[in-house]
Amino acid sequence: MRTSLLLLYFLLFSLTTFAQDEDLVAREYFKKGEFEKALVLYTKLYSKKGNNRNYLLQLVKTHQQLEQHTEAQQLLEEELSRYPFPPLYIELGYNYALQNDSVSANANYNKAIASIEEKPNFAYALGIAFENLSLLNQAITTYEKAMLFDPELNFNMRLARIYGEKGNIEKMFNSYPEFSEDNESYVNTIKREFSTFISESDENENNVILRKILLKKVQTAPNILWNELLSWLFIQQKDYKKAFIQEKAIFKRQLESPDRIEELANIAYNQKQNDIAKAVFQFIIDNSQDIDDKIRAQYHIINIETKEATPKTYETLNEKYLSLTDHYGRSSRTLELQIAYAHFLAFNYRRTKQAIAFLKESLNLNVSEFQLAQLKLELGDILVLEEKFNEALIYYTQIQRSLKNSTISQLARFKVAKTSYYKGDFKWAESQLKVLKKSTSQLTANDALDLKLLISDNKVVDSLQTALKIYAKADLLAFQNNKEEAINLLSTILKAYKTEIIVPRTLLKQAQLFEEKEAYDKAKDNYILLIRDFKESILIDDALYALAEIYANHLASPEKAKPLYETLLFEHADSIYFVEARKKFRALRGDALN
Repeated sequence: MRTSLLLLYFLLFSLTTFAQDEDLVAREYFKKGEFEKALVLYTKLYSKKGNNRNYLLQLVKTHQQLEQHTEAQQLLEEELSRYPFPPLYIELGYNYALQNDSVSANANYNKAIASIEEKPNFAYALGIAFENLSLLNQAITTYEKAMLFDPELNFNMRLARIYGEKGNIEKMFNSYPEFSEDNESYVNTIKREFSTFISESDENENNVILRKILLKKVQTAPNILWNELLSWLFIQQKDYKKAFIQEKAIFKRQLESPDRIEELANIAYNQKQNDIAKAVFQFIIDNSQDIDDKIRAQYHIINIETKEATPKTYETLNEKYLSLTDHYGRSSRTLELQIAYAHFLAFNYRRTKQAIAFLKESLNLNVSEFQLAQLKLELGDILVLEEKFNEALIYYTQIQRSLKNSTISQLARFKVAKTSYYKGDFKWAESQLKVLKKSTSQLTANDALDLKLLISDNKVVDSLQTALKIYAKADLLAFQNNKEEAINLLSTILKAYKTEIIVPRTLLKQAQLFEEKEAYDKAKDNYILLIRDFKESILIDDALYALAEIYANHLASPEKAKPLYETLLFEHADSIYFVEARKKFRALRGDALN
């Protein structure tokens, strides 16, 4: 008995496997256009498994490809006589359409749609069948009728996509929010769909349509979902002030954490809209009940003010730092603020001894190992600023030992290499950088690779590494915020070495320093030289993108920026600037969509 059962099992298994193989072969024939061969197999499969509707439909399609419409019609009518499955009326109608019989085609389409009155749940299968045959108007009618007969059904997502395909942007924009009202988990999906149709310009026709729809919804059907979508739209348009109005409305209605508003402030800051960023952070200070939120917002505001400060405002800023430190105290929760103050004292106010003493006091606080590492990292940087390299190396090494393999440990190792490089100890620096090429932190790995290439490339062409020593000194001066001295020192390389491998890097470094000093014409000249004379340099994409940005953002010459972005797209597709260059090139070209 057991042997018979096993035999039966293996027989059934073999037949199933054989059928699957035939199905795969049939599909392959169909795909290649060998319809006669596909027809033989699908006829065989359908005769064996007449209850498999997929085989029926594939057999119908194969007959249609061979223009055997009568045979296809007969198959569909036989199946409908056995079981009147409504989507098959669509297939039958399409078979008539292939014979240019639009009257019979529409009659069958309408018969399929009429079935919704009794069974609205059939709408999904019907709609998909219409969509698969590119019968979009019938699909729209199907979904709309189904929602009319059963308000519980929501096909607005599918309708929106169809409207988008048909170019009916206003209806598409209306359908997505109507879907999201009942399905808020899809909001991010809807934003992605919207992003295909809008641009950064608030004057773009699609942007105007979407804005009007959302504003109307805010006024007539209050729901923070509309505020969220409006805020998102304003952010895409870089209108952070209007986005802030929406975020305030959301915050006041939810009274939850200010995470969304803080995210907006960070976006505005990253886009160099400091005034609106400060206003948003101030709102957090005024409205949040959480002390950590307030401290973090205060830190961001004073960090912005530090970057905007001039020597004339340093004393006032110093007093503000001290006032904040007194108000919030010195503890683990104010650590970022303490580090920011020490950095300001050393790199801006030039009171390095005071900064070092301040940080060394903070080392005695009850903080975590990670926070202690943050303090030591800043302390090491200030000691490098003072050119107390050996003492700086001690702190960096302590971080490596206490938090092995962590991101901050890898950053400390990079700073060990960079400090050795500043000292002129290129061999030791290079040995550290080899390890860091595999860093889990992409930023550290990239920086390590960049510095290693600088050292190794110049080692080959200059055994004494004379030019590299000058460059490293200029690099240190730039780190010490002595930009003018660094620029002048880099000029000595450009005068003495005309074709050396270090020249393009020197041109790039000097141009970046010119930009920091807002000497955009001088930066432009450097980038042009690099692009013209060093076409094979690995830095060419850096120069192309930077020059395009100067033309577009500082020299009011977008027509000169456009071909530079274009060159990046077509000649440097592997560049890290590719995505941004494509977006900016399309904007300058006047594309309607992103």
